[in-house]
Amino acid sequence: MFLSRMFNSVNLSIQEKMVDELLESNQKIQGSGLILTRAEIKHMIAVRNKALQDYGRVELGFDVTKELMEVFCSSPYIHGENYASTLNELHELFYHLRNETEDRVGDLKLIHLMKEYFDGDCGGSLELLKSELEDFTRNFRRDGLDDEIPEGDDPYWKLKT
Repeated sequence: MFLSRMFNSVNLSIQEKMVDELLESNQKIQGSGLILTRAEIKHMIAVRNKALQDYGRVELGFDVTKELMEVFCSSPYIHGENYASTLNELHELFYHLRNETEDRVGDLKLIHLMKEYFDGDCGGSLELLKSELEDFTRNFRRDGLDDEIPEGDDPYWKLKT
C-alpha cells in the first residue's frame, strides 16, 4: 500500500515535469500564435502514451512531441482551434509510420515528410495525410530498401525550409 502511493506520487511528479517541459516549448513557437494550455498538454501526453503503448514503442523523452509542435506550427492549415487535436492525430500517425518504416527513417525526416504532405498534396486534411503515408510506406517496402536512409538528400526526403 505504501509502495503504491509512493509510485503514484513519483509518477505525478514526473508528469508535471513533462508538462512544464512542453510548456517551455510552447514559448518557442509563441510567434505563430499557437499556444497549448496545460490541460491540452496533459491530454496530448496521454494520447502520446497511448499511441506508444498501442504500437509497442518506448520513448523516454519528448523530442518527437517538441518537433511536431515546432514543425507544424508554421502550417497554414493549423489554427488555434485545431492545433491540439491535430497534434494528437499527428502523434498517432507518426508512431504508425515509424513502425511501418521499421525505424529505418529518422524521426526528423518522418516529421518533415508528414509536414510536406500535409501542407502540399493533402491541403491540411489528416485523412488524406493518412492515405499518402500509407502509399509512402507501401512504396518504401516495395522498393525494398535494405539500408537505413541517412539524413540528407535521398529520394524520400526533400526538406523544404
